Amino acid sequence: MGWHLAPMASADTETSGISIETDRILTAAVIAIDPARRTRETTFWVLDPGIDVPATAAEIHGYDTARIRAEGRKDVAAAIGEIADAVMAPVHAGIPLIVYNAPYDLSLIDRETRRYGLEPLEDRLRAATATVVDPFVLDKALDKYRPGKRTLTAVSEHYRVPVGEDAHGAEADALASARVAYRLCQKFPKIAQMPLAELHALQVRAKAEQAASFRAYLTRQGKAVDGVRDEWPLVPYTAPTSTS
Repeated sequence: MGWHLAPMASADTETSGISIETDRILTAAVIAIDPARRTRETTFWVLDPGIDVPATAAEIHGYDTARIRAEGRKDVAAAIGEIADAVMAPVHAGIPLIVYNAPYDLSLIDRETRRYGLEPLEDRLRAATATVVDPFVLDKALDKYRPGKRTLTAVSEHYRVPVGEDAHGAEADALASARVAYRLCQKFPKIAQMPLAELHALQVRAKAEQAASFRAYLTRQGKAVDGVRDEWPLVPYTAPTSTS
């Protein structure tokens, strides 16, 4: 039986921006899924980190400053701890954790844990034998030359995965990510039968290859390559250097 037919979990965050170092988590969802039983259980968080939400971010996920103030939890440190624990729960259970474009979400959670003096997610993932499944990396690796965008919305449409009216919401995106992973296993049975540790290692290599290819492309275009990272499933934390 392929791993996609067994229990799995999926996670997603919606944030104040795209910087893993400085932006903040506003909403998060972790969904425990059992495909065989056709059941799922969702845990959802709304956080108020005390910042003003940029309009560009609010337009994407629907959580502006007023909504965050009204609905968001004020005990942000406790909520971040809960999110990190929920992400680690499937890891400790030995089941795959589905995260679309994992280095974004997992790195953001790591930085939030550090911000509040909690055990860093990076350290916890390293200590455990984590298996992350990233449909973004896998889709690019398995269907390398397909034209078009590779956003979750575009990839969901390609694999005929419904996203629903709440696209770009953490719960909807976490569920869509899991469904895309399932479709990938149906289309490419070799990854469904692959041992999870081997699948994880494949994605580490694939991400590095994809980053190298993208850097080469940008170089040919005369563009900067500084923001293209190889690391997967999380960008390691680098402490800021002192300027004093």
